[in-house]
Amino acid sequence: MMANPKEIRLSRWWMGGVASAAAACFTQPLDTIKVHQQTQQVSKLSVVRLTMNVIKRDGFLALNHGLTAAVLRQLTYSTTRFAVYEVSKEHIAKPGEKIPFYQKVGIAAVGGIIGGFIGTPADLINVRMQNDIKLPVERRRNYRHVFDGLWRVYKEEGFRQLFSGASTATGRSVFMTIGQLSFYDHFKTLLLGVDFQDNLTTHFLASLAAGGVATTLTQPIDVIKTRTMNAKPGEYKNMWHVITHTAKLGPTGFFKGYVLRFIRLAPHTILTFVFYEQLRLNFGIVTFS
Repeated sequence: MMANPKEIRLSRWWMGGVASAAAACFTQPLDTIKVHQQTQQVSKLSVVRLTMNVIKRDGFLALNHGLTAAVLRQLTYSTTRFAVYEVSKEHIAKPGEKIPFYQKVGIAAVGGIIGGFIGTPADLINVRMQNDIKLPVERRRNYRHVFDGLWRVYKEEGFRQLFSGASTATGRSVFMTIGQLSFYDHFKTLLLGVDFQDNLTTHFLASLAAGGVATTLTQPIDVIKTRTMNAKPGEYKNMWHVITHTAKLGPTGFFKGYVLRFIRLAPHTILTFVFYEQLRLNFGIVTFS
């Protein structure tokens, strides 16, 4: 006698982007301070001092500067990488079947490459808008919103400048997607295998662990990406110049903002997957194993 088939809820292609964009609305202040910390070269202000300086100079709402760019970045970058990852998994195995971890890493890397490149223009504007508020008034770019920023970069600096830092953004995206998606998937599978249920507790624990892995994998390249995107035209000769300039701070220069980034990335990862799983469980595609 055949057992009753088990109902499974599959995600839809757009859910990862929507979940990530929603998470960005909560974590943008932490990301703003992270950018400020990473772009310091001489002074070494603490996180608290950086935060107070921003609030004192421009007000509390300045911590959310660049939010439109952060949301657009997630809607392009994360929608793509989640879609590639989930669609690829569905083609590799039937619903309910386990996929080897190395295959999860492989498809996450592919999704990261595509998503990282597509999300570069919005990421560029996000970094610039966040860093703008620490500059003297006469040196600020003063983008009104992400679309104003995209248009002005295209008009004033050329189309190619929209993809400034694309190589580092794409490399970072590969490691980020591996750290978040494949490791979250793996940790969740491990938890479900030891009698955890497909619920909020499992989603929280798996995403917290994935956030730690993603932070460690991407921190050095994230510092380089931030410096590249924030640079004025001609400030750096090439990528090696950015690396050597950062190296003057010592090995820790490549891990500037690590704690803050984990404090920012862990909540963002947790919120992303909590929102994502709720969308999947409530609005996902119903199938049976």
